Amino acid sequence: MQPFSYLISVDFEATCWENQPAPQYRMSEIIEFPAVLMNMKTGMIEAEFHKYVMPVESPKLSSYCTQLTGIQQHTVDNGVLLKVALMMFHEWLRRELGARNLCLPKMRRENVVGNCALVTWTDWDFGICLSKECIRKDMQKPSYFDQWIDARAIYRNYYSYRPSSFTDALTHVGLPLLGRLHSGIDDAKNLCALMCKMRRDGAKFSITKDLTPNQMLNSHCVL
Repeated sequence: MQPFSYLISVDFEATCWENQPAPQYRMSEIIEFPAVLMNMKTGMIEAEFHKYVMPVESPKLSSYCTQLTGIQQHTVDNGVLLKVALMMFHEWLRRELGARNLCLPKMRRENVVGNCALVTWTDWDFGICLSKECIRKDMQKPSYFDQWIDARAIYRNYYSYRPSSFTDALTHVGLPLLGRLHSGIDDAKNLCALMCKMRRDGAKFSITKDLTPNQMLNSHCVL
């Protein structure tokens, strides 16, 4: 049985440079914050959150970043600060979960496992990018970002295949890449399609990364 009836796919895009260091050593800032809520039973996307974010540490995008993501300078200049984006996401999350009686892991004492989970492709989005930026900017990261499903880890285990890229992962299971690669919102939707395909094939989803394994209930962020 699948514990999660819904998944929320997130794929950040962040500032980047040509010949940059490894992800864990970069000073990247989130510039696109998308989230897609998918009903795992129907395979339908039921809600979307999408904001562009203004970088302040390195406010001018590199030409490499613009070419990779398609995000233009004027778009981030008119974006919101990350702190505001997090507040807006929290309100979106509270509304969408409440409307469907959903809860994320460790958000309710009576349902610690939850029936909805955040999912990313690799641990980079929450484990490196968001965590490091919140520390640098002295912002409290909502602790529901401390537990998530790394779809790549489950993919590798279930299909016994190590894809060279996200596109390769889609191709290997017969899915097309829809939209633009490295568009956060498009990648989030493609990840939803991949999770739906994996579910149909029989893969089981569970939290793969927990930064607070001994914290049984979130006391800082009520949804």
